Amino acid sequence: MMYLAAEEPQMPLLPVWPEVVIGLICFGIVFFVFWKKLLPAVNKTLEERREAIEGGIEKADAAQTEAQSVLEQYKAQLAEARHEAARLRQEATEQGSVIIAEMRAEGQRQREEIIAAGHAQIEADRKAAASALRQDVGALATALAGKLVGESLEDHARQSGTVDRFLDELEAKAEAVR
Repeated sequence: MMYLAAEEPQMPLLPVWPEVVIGLICFGIVFFVFWKKLLPAVNKTLEERREAIEGGIEKADAAQTEAQSVLEQYKAQLAEARHEAARLRQEATEQGSVIIAEMRAEGQRQREEIIAAGHAQIEADRKAAASALRQDVGALATALAGKLVGESLEDHARQSGTVDRFLDELEAKAEAVR
């Protein structure tokens, strides 16, 4: 072989045909092995990844759709709860106003009763005091009159009539002056 190479002048840019043929045969064998063994495994792996990615995307879309529906439900429930709370606050305010009005009316009624009872007690005390004062003034006036006249005015009926008449005259003069 060496002899052949020496006889022909070799051009560096032209390929050597036997090497090209051997290279193409080796490339064909390697390509055939890769095509029969490696390419199906790679395609299978790529298909599994594609399905996993598509399945993950579908799951993510389904989860997002479900999350969105749950969020809408929660928003609706929250709005309903806020509405209910506002309604309860309004009812409580109205009930509070009614209770306050009732308590004021009850307080006013009790105040009126206490004032009426106080006036009645004062009137009763005034009458009792006036009666006691009449008796004391009558006794003192009778004793004084008895000392002035010089005789005893012991007759109770007469004494009571005289004192009552005298006090009635005094009351009439006092009312006329007013």
